[in-house]
Amino acid sequence: MNVHFLPVAKQELADAATFYEQQLNGLGNLFSKQVFEAIDMIRLFPDGCQLITKTTRKCLLRKFPYMVLYGIINNTIVISAIAHQHRHPRTFLR
Repeated sequence: MNVHFLPVAKQELADAATFYEQQLNGLGNLFSKQVFEAIDMIRLFPDGCQLITKTTRKCLLRKFPYMVLYGIINNTIVISAIAHQHRHPRTFLR
């Protein structure tokens, strides 16, 4: 299954990785790695994460307080947000 990032989701990923990298050398790379590991799991089990609306699911990262919000459109996983868990998911629904 193909994966497509909305531009805002790409920016959120970059911003969060930069923030973590500024906190500790290598932490930004670990964050990015975990995001892409979550996306790999989504590819394997696209319906396996919690449904938060009729078309949007959230996948929590293991070691960071972030989630990947996504939907499936025409056999493509569309990443709509890389969001901090303290913010309500509906804030990121587009």
